[in-house]
Amino acid sequence: DFAGRRILLVEDNEINMEIARTLLEFRNASVDGACNGQQAVEMFRSSPQNHYDAVLMDVRMPVMDGLEATKEIRKLPREDARTIPIIAMTANAFDEDMKKSRKAGMNEHLAKPIEPETLYARLASYFR
Repeated sequence: DFAGRRILLVEDNEINMEIARTLLEFRNASVDGACNGQQAVEMFRSSPQNHYDAVLMDVRMPVMDGLEATKEIRKLPREDARTIPIIAMTANAFDEDMKKSRKAGMNEHLAKPIEPETLYARLASYFR
């Protein structure tokens, strides 16, 4: 149960956004959605310190991709920007893609389509 947890969900595809939101809300998480990386950075920047417990970040998006958005969040001058779990969500699950995600500052890499139990287990490991 993720009651009391806030997740920033960053996804440009409306269907994928709705599926992920439904999965998270099923476990009682509060979900804020952003449709591109630039919007995600602005939402994180304007939120209070420790407002979000995790970020689920699509990698390929218009305006600003997830890798660049992660780098921008990590550079923000606040403690939670350095410590918040940022989890990549992408159809590209090759080793090279995972290396790029980690180099950008992401903690985890989930392959799409998202497997609910894998998503829940990864988030739970950070929420303990």
